[in-house]
Amino acid sequence: MSDLEHGNAAWFKSSYSNGDAECVEVALLGDTVAARDSKQVAGPVVTSSAEGWQAFVAGVVGGVLRAS
Repeated sequence: MSDLEHGNAAWFKSSYSNGDAECVEVALLGDTVAARDSKQVAGPVVTSSAEGWQAFVAGVVGGVLRAS
């Protein structure tokens, strides 16, 4: 079992978070990155490779990906 399955993941919010309750939390799990809604800590978790997460973040920062 992984740290995520054992509940041992160290979750953190972005340094750009202003303390708003609507945040995404991320946990670094070796070569995997896990993300979840901070309001639903027992809810679903999305995982990605570290490279995939870096591409996602670059897309958001670069304006290619944005919320509608």
